[in-house]
Amino acid sequence: MTNSKLPQFSESYWRDSCTVKGYEPLNADDEADVVVIGGGITGVTTAYLLSKEGQNVILLEGGKLLNGTTGHTTAKVTCQHGVIYDELIQHFGEEVTRQYYEANNEALNFMKATIKEHSIECDFSEQDAIIYAESEQYLEQVKKEYDAYQKLGIDSEYLEAIPLDIPVLGAVSMKKQGQFHPVKYLAALADEFVKRGGRIFEGTTASDIQTGPNPVVVTREGHKVRCRHAVVASHFPFFDGAGFYFARMHPERSYAIGVKTTMDYPGGMYLSADSPTRSIRYTENNGEKLLIVGGESHKTGQDENTEKHYEALRKFSEDVLAATDIPYRWSAQDLVTLDKIPYIGPITSVHSNILVATGYRKWGMTNGIFAGMLVRDLILERENPYRDVFTPSRFKADPSLKTLVVENADVAKHLIEGKLEMPDRTPADLGPDEGAPVTYNGKRAGAYKDERGQLYVLDTTCTHLGCEVAWNNAERTWDCPCHGSRFSYEGEVVEGPATDPLTKLNDE
Repeated sequence: MTNSKLPQFSESYWRDSCTVKGYEPLNADDEADVVVIGGGITGVTTAYLLSKEGQNVILLEGGKLLNGTTGHTTAKVTCQHGVIYDELIQHFGEEVTRQYYEANNEALNFMKATIKEHSIECDFSEQDAIIYAESEQYLEQVKKEYDAYQKLGIDSEYLEAIPLDIPVLGAVSMKKQGQFHPVKYLAALADEFVKRGGRIFEGTTASDIQTGPNPVVVTREGHKVRCRHAVVASHFPFFDGAGFYFARMHPERSYAIGVKTTMDYPGGMYLSADSPTRSIRYTENNGEKLLIVGGESHKTGQDENTEKHYEALRKFSEDVLAATDIPYRWSAQDLVTLDKIPYIGPITSVHSNILVATGYRKWGMTNGIFAGMLVRDLILERENPYRDVFTPSRFKADPSLKTLVVENADVAKHLIEGKLEMPDRTPADLGPDEGAPVTYNGKRAGAYKDERGQLYVLDTTCTHLGCEVAWNNAERTWDCPCHGSRFSYEGEVVEGPATDPLTKLNDE
């Protein structure tokens, strides 16, 4: 049997296989019609669409363009979002569920048309998306999902088997979906945006928005950008505007590996209905197929050994997919709303000129594109038939209320537990390339010792709302179990909603 080794460090295939143009930080006050905050699929699509309509648009990105969740996805462009349509019909009825499907289908069609319009080379191929069940429990769900597809008129097929070495009891296939290289596609779209006069500033963290008839986006360095509309496309909204987004979503991490194999891959995009999830697709890489194998979802900051998730994917790839080599591994984070439908629209009814797009539940390729289309229409005051389905101000008692209570009890538990914990280790106890909560000068802290023995000691209080961060050994980051902020071992913000770094406690 093969024994493929995992790479020592995380690196996304999408980022490694495509060079993205760099942009300077904002270094002065400025103004625009629209300021878009966030350089992922939502931000770039929104900025591009508004620039096509003649709007003067500035895009601000705290780190590097396309380096967040968009650069770490599995990049399936599909309306098949797990076993979801039967559940949505139960909660919202057929009409709302059909609108959710149609909105995402419009996004898929928009992307196909845009690739054609600009002749974008992004490894796009049309593929069927297949959910399969390995157990009786999940077979029942897959059958109900197929029934839901029939009610909604989705082009689909029920399958007794799939062409992979997996003993399935049944599966459902959604026809003519897609897969692509997200960074190649969006880098081309960013170029088109700049050609139309759009401006991009990297290394520019937005830290606040001053509300009013003309919102002012304030950066961490103190620069101000006045606009008519601000769009918060920063994954988790860094600005809340009393919309209580931190109480209405939870963050989840999932994992992916890039796998070389001896098998003749049959094509198609696969997803297990059973848990833990397994996602399989391929991409062309130097004339051969690289399989992208994903899954192993868990709440951010709530797993003591994250490395084991990569190990599980490695073992699955060897056992099922004849893996010979694993050149890439990476992980991603996404947000789940109370009712599993994204929040896209005015951040609150009071601040209608500040718009938000978040909560894609790991299906951001179509949801993120659709968000750009809906935000464009809202800013230009055009009718959009899907507006009410995605509006952030919606609140359905079932299932939202029950989920709200559970989510916030979970946050409270982690807030209190973290404050009470006093670790029994000290920085001196750490080995090379090891991180852990420690006791330092009589207080809880976080320490990481790199391979050269350099020590980094940080205050582990998250700068967002004060929860205690946990060590992520697979990514060498400090992750917040409450709202998903992530920090490097040096304390810098890797992922929001936090905008300020963790405090350094040692000067070594």
